[in-house]
Amino acid sequence: MTSPRFHFIPVMGHEIHVTELGDPKSPTLMMLHGLARTGRDFDEVAATLSQDFHVLCPDMIGRGRSSWAANPEAEYSVEHYARIATGVLDHLQIDRAAWFGTSLGGMIGMHMASGPETARVSALVVNDISPELPATAVNRILSYVGSLPDFGSFAEGEAWLRQTYAPFGPAADAYWQRMARSSLRRRGDGRLTLHYDPRITVQFTASAHELSTWDRWDRTTTPTHLLRGARSDLLLPEAAERMTQSGPRPGMSEFPDCGHAPNMSNPQDIALLHRVLVELLGQSPQG
Repeated sequence: MTSPRFHFIPVMGHEIHVTELGDPKSPTLMMLHGLARTGRDFDEVAATLSQDFHVLCPDMIGRGRSSWAANPEAEYSVEHYARIATGVLDHLQIDRAAWFGTSLGGMIGMHMASGPETARVSALVVNDISPELPATAVNRILSYVGSLPDFGSFAEGEAWLRQTYAPFGPAADAYWQRMARSSLRRRGDGRLTLHYDPRITVQFTASAHELSTWDRWDRTTTPTHLLRGARSDLLLPEAAERMTQSGPRPGMSEFPDCGHAPNMSNPQDIALLHRVLVELLGQSPQG
């Protein structure tokens, strides 16, 4: 386990904040967060995996400490996010990496593995997302992401995170306390809010074509594994079954006490992810 290093990397006119852990000589693992989250969501799992992997956890534009979009309609899209993620790899002179993506991060990973840059993806783990998003689940997310909440204290913010992200599943108190520290920012009036640009939701209208991508999934050949929260409303059982029977035909691990999306902070879940990555990289011809 290594201590994290923090960088601001210039990519496509943006400053991308990246948390880096592990030995750069080890196989690289790119970890990509969900819609309104940050790379710090992976602090626990990244710290453990850094024993065997060179782990990169970027804050995507509009989140965390990375810069916000000047043109949200064009820049807050899966295609643009994928170009930024590859730009981070280019800056660090990394040709190939395994990819782990939660929700939106999984969409970015699937986009990478099914496009011209597929050779740069040595393995792919998709956490609780499918190539087609149910409208009811999207509306649920938009109901709280589209406007920033307002808190008078970190304790109030932590309570909101625990309630709103309860579908993440069981996690230690230390996880939620750390999530509050890394998720909240102080506004000019001294009160607290969350660390993202509320305009990120424009993705669902300006880039609506990115919400149904079974054609891309069908041509994916990257060694892949699927994670699913048993109570997820983003990755429904029928979509999960279709994913396992098409494209890269991934194996699937299901988390009985989770909805959207498994937080992967618990030791047993981290151990599972480690095993999955080792197995997938063993299947890769250049793993």
